[in-house]
Parts: sequence; structure tokens; C-alpha cells
Amino acid sequence: MIAAFVSSGCPVNRCRLLGINCSAGGPGGGDFPSFLPKEVHNIRDPSTRTLARRIQRLPVKVDFAESCIMSSCVMPRVRRDADPVVLLHCFDSSCLEWRGVYPVLEALGFETWAIDVLGWGFSDLERRPPCNVAAKRCHLYQLWKSHIHRPMTLVGPSLGAAVAIDFATHYPEAVDKLILINPNVYAEGTGTLKQLPKPIAYAMASLLKSVPLRCYSKLLVFEGISVSRMLEYTNVGRLHCLLPWWEDSTVNFMLSGGYNVTSQIRKVKQRTLLISSEHDKIVNSKLTQRLKRELPNAICREIPDCGHMPHIEKPYLITKLIAEFASQTKTTSVPVLIDQRSCNKQTV
Repeated sequence: MIAAFVSSGCPVNRCRLLGINCSAGGPGGGDFPSFLPKEVHNIRDPSTRTLARRIQRLPVKVDFAESCIMSSCVMPRVRRDADPVVLLHCFDSSCLEWRGVYPVLEALGFETWAIDVLGWGFSDLERRPPCNVAAKRCHLYQLWKSHIHRPMTLVGPSLGAAVAIDFATHYPEAVDKLILINPNVYAEGTGTLKQLPKPIAYAMASLLKSVPLRCYSKLLVFEGISVSRMLEYTNVGRLHCLLPWWEDSTVNFMLSGGYNVTSQIRKVKQRTLLISSEHDKIVNSKLTQRLKRELPNAICREIPDCGHMPHIEKPYLITKLIAEFASQTKTTSVPVLIDQRSCNKQTV
């Protein structure tokens, strides 16, 4: 099966070989979870539509809310004996970031979770719980404790790397390995934004979800992106912003001060894989090299000809790196057969 996957041509053929329905439905089709914004029907990308249909909400009991938070994620269809791979996402994003990687990891036999960080994604936040760093950490731990409850390989891209470091240093028993992709971990939280008056903070949040700003950010994040792909990525990337509590959650996080994990980096005990993109315009590669020096047990891999989000631009290559690192023991390395031609292909 792996050999057939490697030798097949386009991504759609690979999906068929792996039993993944990458062509189900078109714009306006049904079968999406009812809690997703109705604009999900306008998304054209088959892999996004397929993953969106798999999003569920699980009850997570936390001590800062009176009732369970119905928390959005993509769950594995089958539980495995091996430690699971848990995928976080970037700042103000959702599990849909993993539309290219998730189905391939799952098809390769990994128990894979794609989890929405509290305050972002598609969880039910109607009661407006706090979405500061402590709340995000507690929520992720309770989700892990209730539904996963085994040491995991935790994957965090961009600000998701700060989420992962913060979590791993507070709950080391929950994390076996870390994979940090273009890690944004040296920012001093939200900086001066935490001092903004609330009305101005809400205006900033409104700007953050605007189509022009989101389109501009795609030009920075993705290397050589076309206009059609930029618009599609924008529609996917701001889908969670259309939920009625998004602005309140965003302002709450902004005014709380955000992530500042610089002092925690040297406390990370887990083996760590750092992935750095050659043409990242958001995180300077020198910061990734600094992180490698400061982490006690880290290795680094560079992705050529790629921007800030290689798990979207080059999902097969990122899948290969995740799969190989997650499969490693302290003495054994397991190669994953995904050839360089497929690694270099871009998919929407």
C-alpha cells in the first residue's frame, strides 16, 4: 500500500489508494456538522470539506466553567497501541490547517488527533469562558486526560509551538515528544495590545478577521501563492471567526497578555524536532537555530522552497517528518516511504 501511495501521481489518486474520500461533495453540499458556520458550504477544496465533516465536539470539564465545554476536534477512527499524534494549530486558526496532513497520517496507521485550542476553532463558547494562557492550558490538559490519556507526540506550528512548550513544561507526563514547526516562541505575549481600552481591542479584533487583512497575511505566509488559492485559504482560515463568540474570545486573549514562554524553553525535557522553512517571512530561521541551542534535546530539519506553513504547502513532506519522528524510539529510527517528488508537490 505504501509503495502504491508513493508511486501514484496526483494527490487525488493517492487519496483514492488510501481510501480517503477527497472528492466528496461540492459547494453547497450537506453533511457538515450543524455547529459549523454556514459559509463552510462555500469552500471548494475537497480535502478541507472532507476534514470539516469529521469535526466533532467532545465534552471537557474544566474548573473555570460551570458546565462542560463542548470542544471541537477531529478524532481518530481507530485507537492504536502506539502513542498518539496530536496536532495543534497556529494563532487564531483551527484544526482545518491539517487538511493535507491528517488523512495521510491516519492512513499510515497513526492514531491522530487534530485539536482546536480554546478560544479558536469551533468549540462552543456561548458562555464566554476565559481564553487566557492558563485557561487554554487547563482545557487542553482536561481534554487529554478525559479522551486521550496517553503520552503523545505533540505538534505545534508557529504560535502553536508556544502552546506546546507551555503545555509540555506544565504536564510533562502527557507529552512524549514535541514537533515544533517554524516555532514562534520568543514573542513577549501580545505586547502593548494588552493595554488597549476594550473598545479599541474590539476594533482590532474586527480588523483581524477582515478579508483584506487575511488575504494580505496569506501573501506573507505562503511562497508564490496564486490569487485563487489565496482567496480559498482566506475563506478556510477565517471560517471560525464567523462564530458569534469569536470577538469576545479574541479580545479576552489579547488583553490577558498572551504567550511568553522564553523562560520555559530550557525546562523542556522531551525530545524535540524543529522544522524550519527556507522562505519563512514570519519567523526568522536564526530564531529556530537559537531554539535548537536552548532546548536540551532537539534536532532541526529545513524545508526548501517553502513559506511559514509547510504543513499546508508541502503536506507530504511534513507527514513524512512527523511520522518518522513519532515512530522513533531512543535507539530505533523507522523510515517512512514518501518520495521526494510527492514531498515537493503543493496541494490546495
